[in-house]
Amino acid sequence: MSEARIVRRSVGDHRTGETDWQRLDRMDEAEIESAASDDPDVAPILDQAWFDKAEVVRRGKRLISLRLDADVIDFFRGTGKNYQTRINAVLKAYVEHLKERSGAAD
Repeated sequence: MSEARIVRRSVGDHRTGETDWQRLDRMDEAEIESAASDDPDVAPILDQAWFDKAEVVRRGKRLISLRLDADVIDFFRGTGKNYQTRINAVLKAYVEHLKERSGAAD
């Protein structure tokens, strides 16, 4: 990063923004909603119906810390992107194999 792009500020040197807080304080809720609906950059207002329709996507994976041999990591990294997914697939296949051998069900 070049020195020219670094911006230094002191505690007393802060930006106040462009919001007219006094004008906003004088507005009632209907005026605020009307102003927001006229603004093309405003995000949609999400009501309870939106949240009721929203789906929660649960990922079946958990983040862990795992120590593997360097040659194993190097091999899987050498297979390209998504190597961790391939490691997971190999472990999953091993688990399924052991389940089949023992007759265990999910």
